[in-house]
Amino acid sequence: MIQAVHLFSPLNLKSITLKNRIVLSPMCQYSASDGFANDWHFVYLATRAIGGAGLLFTEAAAVTADGRISPQDLGIWCDEHIPGLAHIVQFIESQHAIAGIQLAHAGRKASVTRPWEGNKKIPVDQGGWQALAPSAVAYSDHYATPAELSLAEIKNIIKSFADAANRATQAGFKVIELHAAHGYLIHEFLSPLSNHRTDTYGGSFDHRIQFLLEILDAVKKVWPKELPIFIRISATDWVDHGWSLGESIALCKILKAKGVDIIDVSSGGLVPQQKIENLGPGYQTMFAAEIRKAANINTGAVGLITDPAQADHIIRTQQADLVFLGRELLRNPYWPMQAAQTLGYSIEWPAQYLRAKI
Repeated sequence: MIQAVHLFSPLNLKSITLKNRIVLSPMCQYSASDGFANDWHFVYLATRAIGGAGLLFTEAAAVTADGRISPQDLGIWCDEHIPGLAHIVQFIESQHAIAGIQLAHAGRKASVTRPWEGNKKIPVDQGGWQALAPSAVAYSDHYATPAELSLAEIKNIIKSFADAANRATQAGFKVIELHAAHGYLIHEFLSPLSNHRTDTYGGSFDHRIQFLLEILDAVKKVWPKELPIFIRISATDWVDHGWSLGESIALCKILKAKGVDIIDVSSGGLVPQQKIENLGPGYQTMFAAEIRKAANINTGAVGLITDPAQADHIIRTQQADLVFLGRELLRNPYWPMQAAQTLGYSIEWPAQYLRAKI
């Protein structure tokens, strides 16, 4: 008799096995210096590994220095970044969890202060840098106008993603995720609202997805074939005439054929005038479910998921294969332990914490 898959069922992805379906979503910490991971990053990720998540992603790691959102973003654009990241990976694995890293470029959303400092644009003469984008169109009046990328610059960024993936391998990560959502560079190429190019990287759907596909091809050349690749997308821009769910499904069919293992399904973030419908717990789960069914690809659900029963239901009803938790795991690093007790599942606890297990 086949047992129902649930939140604490293992998931096999190529050569690795996740001990459960709970994922720490990439959550920017804005606490690095020159891109280097430090004690904050170690404690942040180690605590949630102890707490029981099956897969833990770093925050978005910039593949170039000018691909950072803020000066305090994590980076993986040079070899010197590897040792600090490797130290974190080793501890995560000591807790029988899997370490993943999200590779990103901020595009036109680059060179701003941290959220608690107002997300204010930082001029070049005050320590900022020139933002880059598919087209010279600013995110909003509060952001600098980006420079339109030349073809040579596009090729260099594609190479930077591959170089970053190679460094991720050296650091010991078992999963990488390409950040193609939330209005950052890859998403900017996907959406006609931000991509006004008339060359091979703009215009039609096939041209707008070309940047992502070339990054994926370059990454696959250096990333071990036995390890999984995730891609985070925004399923919709929540704006008329923007990137749509239909285009997301069409893209994911292509990504499936290219061997992508999981689509991490989020939404929005491209333009400030977005109008999100039915904002509330699990409001994006329907996108994960539709893409999973239509593109026949594994998906992850993300978006205001907080209740253990809700997370378990998403997996049991095959709406998604993984549940990504962001803010909830910021609030409560031990959510997986508590969710298991609430749902009646038995999971392994660190021996040091057993005296607190009821």
